[in-house]
Amino acid sequence: QIQSLENGVLFLTKTNLKYMSRGGLIIFDYLMDESEDMHSLLLTDSSTLLVGGLQNHVVEIDLNTVQETQKYTVEVPGITIMRQSNRFFFCGHTSGKVSLRDLRTFVVEHEFDAYSGSLSDFDVYDLRMMRATTPLQVHIDPFFLRFIPTYTSRLAIISQTGQCQFCEPTGLANPADIFHVNTVGPLIMTFDVSASKQAPAFGDSEGCVHLWADSPEVTFNAYSRETDFALPCIVDTLPHLDWNQDLVPLSLIPVPLTSDTLLSDWPAANSAPAPRRAPPVDPEILRTMKKVGFIGYAPNPRTKLRNQIPYRLKEVDNEFDSFSQVPESPMGREEEPHLYMGAKKYRKVTIKYSKLGLEDFDFKHYNKTLFAGLEPHIPNAYCNCMIQVLYFLEPVRCLVQNHLCQKEFCLGCELGLLFHMLDLSRGDPCQGSNFLRAFRTIPEASALGLILADSDEATGKVNLGRLIQSWNRFILTQLHQETQEQEGPQAILLTLVLFFSSSFGSSGDSVIGQLFSCEMENCSMCRCGKETVRVSSTLLFTLSYPESTEKPVKDYEFAQILKRSICLEQNTQAWCENCEKYQPTVQTRNIRCLPDVLVINCEVNSSKEADFWKTQAEYAFQRAMMKRGGFEITKGKEISLAEWKELGNPDMGHSYPSVEELKNIWIPYAIKMKLTKSKELDVCNWSESDELSPTDDPESVYVYDLMATVVHILDSRTGGSLVGHIKVGETYHQRKE
Repeated sequence: QIQSLENGVLFLTKTNLKYMSRGGLIIFDYLMDESEDMHSLLLTDSSTLLVGGLQNHVVEIDLNTVQETQKYTVEVPGITIMRQSNRFFFCGHTSGKVSLRDLRTFVVEHEFDAYSGSLSDFDVYDLRMMRATTPLQVHIDPFFLRFIPTYTSRLAIISQTGQCQFCEPTGLANPADIFHVNTVGPLIMTFDVSASKQAPAFGDSEGCVHLWADSPEVTFNAYSRETDFALPCIVDTLPHLDWNQDLVPLSLIPVPLTSDTLLSDWPAANSAPAPRRAPPVDPEILRTMKKVGFIGYAPNPRTKLRNQIPYRLKEVDNEFDSFSQVPESPMGREEEPHLYMGAKKYRKVTIKYSKLGLEDFDFKHYNKTLFAGLEPHIPNAYCNCMIQVLYFLEPVRCLVQNHLCQKEFCLGCELGLLFHMLDLSRGDPCQGSNFLRAFRTIPEASALGLILADSDEATGKVNLGRLIQSWNRFILTQLHQETQEQEGPQAILLTLVLFFSSSFGSSGDSVIGQLFSCEMENCSMCRCGKETVRVSSTLLFTLSYPESTEKPVKDYEFAQILKRSICLEQNTQAWCENCEKYQPTVQTRNIRCLPDVLVINCEVNSSKEADFWKTQAEYAFQRAMMKRGGFEITKGKEISLAEWKELGNPDMGHSYPSVEELKNIWIPYAIKMKLTKSKELDVCNWSESDELSPTDDPESVYVYDLMATVVHILDSRTGGSLVGHIKVGETYHQRKE
């Protein structure tokens, strides 16, 4: 539901309440519990809001403090519509009931059985009788209705197909009073009337609004004000350069990347280091100093201004000064962090600034390799781990580093520059400010809720797991569009995001399309027998988990869930042109080809999916133990690499600390996928010791290696952080060496 206020607009989704200014800036973003399913909101005064849905309570929210102030219990769950008069709150339920509640206590005062099915709409005009009148017979299928009491108590009744009938509640409906909204096919999805009652508006499923009025000059509100429109684009072309002007900055001219020596690179023979050593201690301080033990105390001679310090170069500090400090542990030592944190290697590092900014922060304390990190302290840096994943996908890195266009804000160009910085770095972190600035200018990113306010990450109100999956889908689509005319190679990607990679080629209209795109065949079968087939493509897949209430949960291999998610089958209501109405439809999806890089959004957004993963990991551990023939390991004992291999597992390169860690492994290190001649998909887990069967055609079999994962590390205080695990290719090590 959408509700306009004085300073902005409120948007309600199933688990989210967002308040945005009329210019599109986020004022606040209030997340509700994952189990909530909100459907309607009601503004009771300028600062108080009621929110209801398919659960057995209604939440009262203070818009000034953005806090839940009250929770009212509802006897009949399933509130889909809420209205208010000067006497009652009105709640329409999915059961067809309409309850009238006290304005102060929310206690039920009256209740009507308005309809035998679920309500789609209701309106309130006259409640003096407090009883149902004779049902009004109309000539259309009613879906929306509103009283329009301009001259009489007229009632507007609207069907989803675009028919609109006006009639009196106490009289007979006249077919002559039926009007038609010309939607040219799409269904009417919403309807409302202006505050002045002079103009009704109809919204259809294609995103169009049909505005009706009885005269050209219409007053919509009693006190209207000018509408805020977006500013027009004022930068259409590059600026003109006048070669006759001596003061034109040369930085306006693009310079190609080159490996040759630049004019500004002075040879060592023509330059010498000039370290700036620490200045000697002021003699006045030494003269007045008194020693207590080995510590000297002296009054400030005030020979320098407050906060005045000598200027020190970074190179000089590292070489000549002994003041280099080891930074504090991520969140401080005094708070006993082991009581609430995960493993140390997964904790979010907080950079503590000094007066010199980042100059005296020892990044090598956390990163002893030559691979560069990305600074996490700038807004929207939650996507750093996904940027690193894209960097270590060599075809993607080559693509964006060879991309050049004329757009002012192009993610491909900015990503290419950032990757070049990561190439040049010898372990020092890089900053993605330019990329993130271009990212913030893209309207689609704002519409998808991917742009966070400065305080959102710090307060922990953002679901980072869901956010990075949306960002993953967005960046692949955006790069695909921006590099539409580029060409080029292949790899599996798992988000929370998983990346798996194969070693076979495919076709596509861009390099991103060639790498990630998968052509799908979507089939819809109506119960009348009408079959509709539609071909589309996707750049990633989302895991779909079985809906089952069985206890205990069944044992599934990861490959089974993956196949079920790719070849998805579901029952839904869809429009049937043969029946000319919405009908129960069976929708199935099959793929026509396999991608080179398989990207998977794991969709672990609640405790239900997390428990499913935990259970399946325990099953996988039991299977490994049974495969070994009852191999017994005592709790807490370290498992060597040889013992892990004996369990039938691939070479991991290290030993696991304990049995507890082994119980968390469900994702295989490789997956075999093949398309049969009848285009049926076969998926199974794969290990290094497995071999292709004699019936397998090597041309049709893809073996995907797990290349990267992006995971959400939970922390109840801060909302957690995102961590990427990446299998770095050999070429990257060679280039850094």
